[in-house]
Amino acid sequence: MPELPEVETTRRGIEHAAQSKHIDVLSVHDYRLRWPIDRAMPQLVSGQKILAVERRAKYLLLRLERGTLILHLGMSGSLRLLPQATARLKHDQFDLQLESGLTLRFNDPRRFGSLHYTSEDPAQHKLLRLLAPEPFDAQFDTDYLFRITRGRRAAIKQVLMNGRLVTGVGNIYASEALFRARISPKRAARRLTRLECARHRPSGLP
Repeated sequence: MPELPEVETTRRGIEHAAQSKHIDVLSVHDYRLRWPIDRAMPQLVSGQKILAVERRAKYLLLRLERGTLILHLGMSGSLRLLPQATARLKHDQFDLQLESGLTLRFNDPRRFGSLHYTSEDPAQHKLLRLLAPEPFDAQFDTDYLFRITRGRRAAIKQVLMNGRLVTGVGNIYASEALFRARISPKRAARRLTRLECARHRPSGLP
């Protein structure tokens, strides 16, 4: 499962080539992703300009002139920037063809990824509106971590992976963070002290 840093790496990798470019056409090769792609989507996005390439948790957000594309990589998905003439592979699901002659090609063997379009505020989309703060948000400070662990019998690792409490932390990074903080991943969250919660950030951060 791609985790938050991998998704941010993807965002940075495509930003320069995609931002400020118009979409010539969205070519969907298989509408059957985790949720079926809306068959009206190609008509809705074609011709629109990509104003910004952003990320919220593990979702990539392509801000357009009249809406936003919301993409999740799922468990096996990857988004590559390729010349449009590049031969398709077996599990290529869609191409977002740009005016530059390049295409953003989504490959997903397991089809657990998803693609949505909204003309409203994407923060209010059903997939995003309940997401918690991310690990490096200013809101995710010692007080917040201490507060959300109170009364929770669950292991601290499971709390860190709960997307309604902390967004974007998967198995690998939860384990690494707890190792660096010298806290057992099996320890009950409610037993963490405020001092231990303060170890969640590198020195110099609140």
